[in-house]
Amino acid sequence: MEPIVLDEYETKRVPGVVPSGADIAVAESEALTRRIRLRWLRGDALEVTAGSHIGVVNLECASIHVRPKLVGSELGVLEMLDYAAGLDSLRDLPLVQRLGSGLNLRDLVCLLLTRECDRLLRHGLRRDYLRREEALPVVRGRLLADRQIMRRFGRLDRLECRYDERSADILDNRLCAAALRVAARTVSDPGLRGHARRLAADFAALCGTEGVDVRAVAERLAYDRANEHYRNAHRWALMLLGGTSFSSLYADHGGTSHAFMIDMNALFEDFVIRLLRDAFAGSDVAVRAQESLPRAVRGEVGSYTSIQPDVQLVRGVGTRARRCSVDAKYKLYADKKVATPDLYQSFVYAKAVSGSPETPTAFIIYASDRDVRPKTVSLHRRDGDVAARVTYVAVNVPEALRGSGARELLCDGLRDLMMPGYDQRTRVGTTSA
Repeated sequence: MEPIVLDEYETKRVPGVVPSGADIAVAESEALTRRIRLRWLRGDALEVTAGSHIGVVNLECASIHVRPKLVGSELGVLEMLDYAAGLDSLRDLPLVQRLGSGLNLRDLVCLLLTRECDRLLRHGLRRDYLRREEALPVVRGRLLADRQIMRRFGRLDRLECRYDERSADILDNRLCAAALRVAARTVSDPGLRGHARRLAADFAALCGTEGVDVRAVAERLAYDRANEHYRNAHRWALMLLGGTSFSSLYADHGGTSHAFMIDMNALFEDFVIRLLRDAFAGSDVAVRAQESLPRAVRGEVGSYTSIQPDVQLVRGVGTRARRCSVDAKYKLYADKKVATPDLYQSFVYAKAVSGSPETPTAFIIYASDRDVRPKTVSLHRRDGDVAARVTYVAVNVPEALRGSGARELLCDGLRDLMMPGYDQRTRVGTTSA
């Protein structure tokens, strides 16, 4: 049957979807319910409720595609990933746009993976020396005399040897091979599936895929001049396999191969942090991301709990420094008021972070698919004086992804709004943290 397609935060009911026992188990698993809600109603109708996770869920009875509404397209999501991580892994973007037309998110990742792996094969896979220990008919490398005596005393037909061999069966290639194997099995586009299968066979002829622990591989990966050209292929491979792709774990697999979904909350937060760092790069404003305030909330005997704004902007030093907090929210605030809990949280951040005599101010940056004027909400004391302000600002994500010029204009607007009186001529060098 045709895929069930809906936008993020949308609910859709589809009749005539009969689940198998395995489908019901997947739908009720904690790994999936954290990202999307599937509920079967009377008459074999499936109710799908999407949240902030976008991507693909494959069941035996149906395939569900959750599309990004605020970003514009699945390729836009990958552009956000690329920008937030500070990479250039979307080379030849017009070609990717043409080739990826109509592909779902997982197929797009598979497309980028196959393009990078194809490039690696054309240039020749990297090889390195691996240490081997085995019994051979002739001496190769070093004879292990102690092992020969213990295992083959009095026998000379096989000799225990240790030697180094130049091989392509190394970590860099094994990770790509494992990802291509998954792509060849899961991609839905027929042409792309055939390409992935051919590449998987080419890699399998040179290196193995058994026993590849993705998370362990992600922790061990290190790049230098010898393997720097593998970096982009590894990014898409880790994302497809559920490793620590890009700067954080956006692709939340949750231990199941049925779903490939991206947490847009986490991605948008990193996207905003990158925007702010670009906006204040080379200035006297420090951009401090995820810096905890451990003594902000105290009990009778000391610290009670900490608070942690997404970003703190700090201009100046000591008690005269101007500070404000910024919280990133991937919510539909272009069409409705900011939720009361988010307002309360930002008012607390404003009061806790501010150290200057000015009125404490906090900002909420939310995602939008169009330009929206900033709005400010004030907290007033009983006497009518303003105790704190919260300004919520829209980021037109499709426009920001249009190119570096559009992002530069956006950064200028954020800079002027959050640090009034800021003068580019005062830039003294990069201080963003």
